Amino acid sequence: MRNLQAVVTDIEGTTSAIAFVRDVLFPYARSVLPAFIATHHAREDVSLWLKRVAEETGQDANDLDALIETLQSWIDLDKKHTALKALQGMIWVDGYTQGVYQAPVYDDAAEALNTWQSQGLELYVYSSGSVPAQKLFFAHTDHGNLCPLFSGFFDTEIGGKRDVESYHAIASAIGHTPDRILFLSDIVQELDAARDAGWHTVLVDRVQDYPETREQQTNGHVRVTAFTVAVLP
Repeated sequence: MRNLQAVVTDIEGTTSAIAFVRDVLFPYARSVLPAFIATHHAREDVSLWLKRVAEETGQDANDLDALIETLQSWIDLDKKHTALKALQGMIWVDGYTQGVYQAPVYDDAAEALNTWQSQGLELYVYSSGSVPAQKLFFAHTDHGNLCPLFSGFFDTEIGGKRDVESYHAIASAIGHTPDRILFLSDIVQELDAARDAGWHTVLVDRVQDYPETREQQTNGHVRVTAFTVAVLP
């Protein structure tokens, strides 16, 4: 740990249960999406993303029904599209602020994040969810507001999570050499990309999210089942 300066963590399956996004956030966004688009489609931050969807699909940017149908289909497919993530993040604001739900963070993750930050480690998030959605998540957890623990947040605007260049870009943005950064994720291919960029890596393999052990599928990454195990190199 003495040479480590930053920890970058994924969210789903790493700090928090995969089921929350799948069983709570996605259905909420899907059900509220039509009314949200109908009400706010002319708002600048909303129209920006609707135009992006229209451009990529060849649809008419004024055909709101078609765009809504496309976005809902992307939710059903769990498509990691930046426009969808941005719009979902806007919708989730109401759910969090109205107390419809709280973001669940594993006890060991909350404890470790607090400990690491108090020890002087810089903490960052890198998730496929949009940065606003990430901040909403950590501001409304069942452990209180955890946002102050983090020095920064990254999403797929900086690049895909399985692309080596994304990790080079993050290292440059936070100002640390790759060998001083640790990445925590539940996805081996993401860890492969981070390792190829020179980062330290740890596979978080939680039984709550992956009932069938992946002990033989680590591709050489250190594997832990909770943050309370010796995660830091």
